[in-house]
Amino acid sequence: MTCELSQSVLHGYLDGELDLIRAEEFERHLSTCSECIAQLEAQEALWSSLQKAQLYERIPRTLSKRIKRRIAHTESDYQWSWGSILQWVAASAAIVVLMTVSYSGLKGWFADKPVEGQAALTEVLDAHVRSLQPGHLADVMSSDQHTVKPWFNGKLSYVPPVRDFAGSGFPLVGGRLDVIDGQSVAVLVYGRRKHFISVFVWPDEKPQAALPASGARNGYQWIYSRSQGMKYCTVSDVSSTDLQDLEKLLQQ
Repeated sequence: MTCELSQSVLHGYLDGELDLIRAEEFERHLSTCSECIAQLEAQEALWSSLQKAQLYERIPRTLSKRIKRRIAHTESDYQWSWGSILQWVAASAAIVVLMTVSYSGLKGWFADKPVEGQAALTEVLDAHVRSLQPGHLADVMSSDQHTVKPWFNGKLSYVPPVRDFAGSGFPLVGGRLDVIDGQSVAVLVYGRRKHFISVFVWPDEKPQAALPASGARNGYQWIYSRSQGMKYCTVSDVSSTDLQDLEKLLQQ
């Protein structure tokens, strides 16, 4: 990073180690610093990729058998010789070196790859935040799915599935159009207590960079999924549990 903030502040925010005041200061800084946003997105993508990679090394079978035989034939701790201890240290060091090299190689590999879907994710989050400004929440305001769904006719090359979940605590508020990844998409708006949830819906018909499956940034959370030929990205500042509940309803 070349701005005034250090890498330690960014990593502390990403790991949840900053206190409330420092975290709020950093989030205010993010709203005006595109460089820090790019760094944060790259770190989030790397962390997610490493989690999915399940980076670990299994102990070799031969070493496992040797350890078991050694334990079985050891009558007391005093029977250990310096030669045996050195062998154990050497074997442990070899495993540590192997894991370090594997981690460094994988980290470098991901660093050389493009951050897939990060640009589209940023567009989705920005569109949701923009919709919260007065007069931008919805182009058609209605809790009637039979009013909202026909409104999209002629405005898109597809008709999004529209349903009202008021009985489950997520009433339909309306719908609007947004542009994500260079194409117009439908956005369904749902309410949850005093909060609003944007559900971006577009066809799953051409190969595009997939968004990260889920996450949080600047106080907003998202869930990305695919179902019945459609892509969904649900965004809001509600709790992750509420977001997951709505996502389950959308998948039914």
